[in-house]
Amino acid sequence: MQKKITYEQPLSERVRTFLRLEFLFQQAHAYLAGNSVWDSRAALASILEILSIFNRADLKTEAMKELERQISVLERLERNPGVDHQRLNVLLSEMDTLIDQLHSAKGQVGQELRQNEFLNAIRQRSSIPGGTCDFDLPGYHFWLQQPVELRRKQLDRWLKTFAVIEHSIKLVLRLIRDSAQPVKEIAEAGFFQKALEPAPPCHLVRVTVPSDVPYFAEISGGKHRFTVRFMELRMEERPAQAMEDIEFELACCII
Repeated sequence: MQKKITYEQPLSERVRTFLRLEFLFQQAHAYLAGNSVWDSRAALASILEILSIFNRADLKTEAMKELERQISVLERLERNPGVDHQRLNVLLSEMDTLIDQLHSAKGQVGQELRQNEFLNAIRQRSSIPGGTCDFDLPGYHFWLQQPVELRRKQLDRWLKTFAVIEHSIKLVLRLIRDSAQPVKEIAEAGFFQKALEPAPPCHLVRVTVPSDVPYFAEISGGKHRFTVRFMELRMEERPAQAMEDIEFELACCII
């Protein structure tokens, strides 16, 4: 099977935030599996970035609203005779369970981590280039010298603070991505533009090309239209738009 690259562009602030969190959760889990001090440093840095996003928005409410919105969309499919009703009911039950878990979570997500003095000291120094080196944070240096099993157990406990929202975001993004079948399009001289219908709104644009295409996709857009430009990566100067026609797969996800 030919290897492909998919480029995504969110068209709503909620999906934009969810994609950033998805990236950070994946990054944290990847580093959590490592054994070195540098893996532990990177995993903790990812957790602190996740916490920073939660400081700026009420993501528990945002996740519940998105789950409720998607439940209303999926419930309308129950009247469709071509739908796998058993699979749909399992999915709806899972979403209802996640909403109940989010409702029952007391206080702000991550509040325990915000009050952790060890994490606060690291977070404050993280804004300074090299600020988390050994002489700046001797307590952090000491923790990093502990057995890897101890470090991994602690990191995993901190990361599980966000487990319900992480699960919710994964499910929401999977449903959004699966809501549209890709269609073939052509970017003439590396450029493509498409107008969007106001209802239902498009939440995510996905552009897929074979990995051997020597250009990357630069996507920009809003509620009414979006553009795709295929650009040549130049390491010593600004990228240049392709001059040839590029065939690609496009999915406009509207669920």
